[in-house]
Amino acid sequence: MADSEEKQEKGGSLMFAGLAVWVAGLLVLFYLPAGYRVGHQGRFAVILVVLAALGAGLMVRGWRMRRTSGE
Repeated sequence: MADSEEKQEKGGSLMFAGLAVWVAGLLVLFYLPAGYRVGHQGRFAVILVVLAALGAGLMVRGWRMRRTSGE
């Protein structure tokens, strides 16, 4: 029983971490217009894509962990 609860906690933590990474991505998106003026829009775009993929991966992994802990 404790193992199931531990997996649910770990899955919830991963989902929260994924959400936090997405918030960091929104900050990058906020500063994107400044990147266009300076000429570094490519770097901003790459960072944004990496953060979006990392956040999505963490959220999916956490969701799968929580789903399998109930079985």
